[in-house]
Amino acid sequence: MQTLDFDKLKTDMHATLLSRIDLEKLSSLGELKARQAVASIIQEIILSLPVPLNGAERELVENEILDEVFGLGPLEPLLRDKAISDILVNNRDVIYVERRGILARVPVKFRDDHHLMQVIDRIVSRVGRRVDEASPMVDARLPDGSRVNAIIPPLALDGPCMSIRRFGSGPVSAEALVKLKSISSEMMQVLAAAVKAKISVLVSGGTGAGKTTFLNILSGFIPETERIVTIEDAAELQLKHEDVVRLETRPANVEGLGAVRQRQLLVNSLRMRPDRIIIGEVRGDEAFDMLQAMNTGHEGSMTTIHANTSRDALMRLESMVAMASVNIPEKSVRQQIASAISVVVQVSRMSDGTRKCVNISEITGLEENIISMQDIFNFVRKGIGPDGKVIGYFQPSGIRPNFLERLRVAGIFLPPELFERTVEVS
Repeated sequence: MQTLDFDKLKTDMHATLLSRIDLEKLSSLGELKARQAVASIIQEIILSLPVPLNGAERELVENEILDEVFGLGPLEPLLRDKAISDILVNNRDVIYVERRGILARVPVKFRDDHHLMQVIDRIVSRVGRRVDEASPMVDARLPDGSRVNAIIPPLALDGPCMSIRRFGSGPVSAEALVKLKSISSEMMQVLAAAVKAKISVLVSGGTGAGKTTFLNILSGFIPETERIVTIEDAAELQLKHEDVVRLETRPANVEGLGAVRQRQLLVNSLRMRPDRIIIGEVRGDEAFDMLQAMNTGHEGSMTTIHANTSRDALMRLESMVAMASVNIPEKSVRQQIASAISVVVQVSRMSDGTRKCVNISEITGLEENIISMQDIFNFVRKGIGPDGKVIGYFQPSGIRPNFLERLRVAGIFLPPELFERTVEVS
């Protein structure tokens, strides 16, 4: 059977199915019962087809139509593959996935642009968002927390496109990260102690470096007795604490009204009696209010920022404060940054696709109007092995961080050996 005929067969069967099912009654059933009911109707339609299908073709058609009705159509098999971390839809028939850090094209496609738009609409409508010519860009999320970004014509010249950043069923554990050699156990112990002692942390890195994953892991060290408020553009954090309030921004409606930005949520969160505030990613004028919160009783708060180095992260933070349109002298801004944030963690995606914590720095204060920093740990890259894997080692700088005194006050004592042992990565 020709591929074109097979696609047309599925399209016709899908149209026949929609004419035979009562969508309102179907929505009142549980998902399992609804799938069983639809599957039985599909089997009846297959039996009535003038074209004979063998067992494998019947199963394939049934599964694909079920995916179309209950899931995201052609993307469902990709979403079921746990090894895939990113799904990148360039257009209706060009789709790439990332497995273990390597991009590869897959033989999956949509029937046409309308088919792709139907799937995008299904995703964004679930979270109360919309995408159309008036609002051609949208951020959304899947039920499992995976992040979705879609952009459609006229901004996307070759038709609708979409990227899905996958998230697992739960956050990666600190032990798993150490086992994957993304960070040394010594570095993780120091960061865990810093979080427990309410030392504010800024996680910096590029796109796909693992900032959100790292923030999830660090949040796991926050004591259960503390109240947390999270603020995000698209909810991605998967905190396991009980006392958590999750806030999410809202885009403007069709009239351009009703938008709620991160800065507004941050100001409101201060009235919610949080012990700590976690911002998924700071990217605008909310940086000013975040620094204010960290300096006025919300120590131990955390956020992520896009930057290539720890020093670049502070420069970006300074620029964001300037976006808040507050006339504060440059020196005062830097004093606030140096006072609010104590630790900057730099994460990076290596050439072999692995993610690593490449630097942990401490902000020690302000010297001659420059924020002074000192490295505590670094990842030293030596080269590439014969299997293409990055070779290097996690190396302590030998400097004892100034926040050790704050740890002692909090009743946390770290052995001196943590700041001495080099860990090889091969």
